Amino acid sequence: MSQSPPLVLTFAASDPTGGAGLQADVLTLSSMGCHPLSVVTALTVQDTAGVSDVLAMDADWVADQARMLLEDMPVDVFKLGLLGSVEAISVIAEILSDYPDIPVVLDPVLASGRGDELVSEDMVSAMKDMLLPQTTLLVPNSIEARRLAAGEGGDDEPGLEVCARRLTDLGCEYVLITGTHENTPRVHNQLFDAGGHVQTDSWDRLPGSFHGSGCTLASAIAACLAWGQDIPQAVREGQDFTMEALKAAFRPGMGQYIPERFFWAQEAPAEGSA
Repeated sequence: MSQSPPLVLTFAASDPTGGAGLQADVLTLSSMGCHPLSVVTALTVQDTAGVSDVLAMDADWVADQARMLLEDMPVDVFKLGLLGSVEAISVIAEILSDYPDIPVVLDPVLASGRGDELVSEDMVSAMKDMLLPQTTLLVPNSIEARRLAAGEGGDDEPGLEVCARRLTDLGCEYVLITGTHENTPRVHNQLFDAGGHVQTDSWDRLPGSFHGSGCTLASAIAACLAWGQDIPQAVREGQDFTMEALKAAFRPGMGQYIPERFFWAQEAPAEGSA
């Protein structure tokens, strides 16, 4: 029998489109050679344009799914997405505390790409209080970073470096703030730790909008960590993977484009073909 590939356990909501959420995590992790384990935190009613409803799983079910997996298999990395409820956040935080040596990648999904609110302020507070102190790498976009950092210093629109400092002060080891929502000619993704700025990676801004780009990035980084890379290297490799997936994105519906996580498996056109 072959040796097991790295195991990454993702906690996320199901997305029936396959563009974001649990399905995006599973596709990305599989494409990068990991074996994905999954805990369903919520069911959603959505299409490629937006989310119309969310049904949170009972917190005991969330805990039972995770505990049974963890008692059976050695997990290399935890990846967290949309978590459904304050109660689920609480039980997940308790589980993480039992495995302090396993890295945690947290994608703080606060709203859909269309802007549909997916979390309450109580959930934001619970994430800050219970999950951020256990997070190895937090991967917010600039809007999410500002929302998570707001109120920590008395202003509602802090700069991104200030946001990063406040978030590391809350306990995150690293924060990668993506610049897709900033009004800049190129996308600048900035990595910070408790000492300040670590690195900036810049990318050409692609046309269109994408469903599941943040999930793809966080899962790709989690996969790189599972393969033994350090944070700066994993961040770079994860961004490279995500950019290639976005370049190959397709539009199956009437809404956003979906990243092609198996871009490397697409057949090249035959020589001389149109």
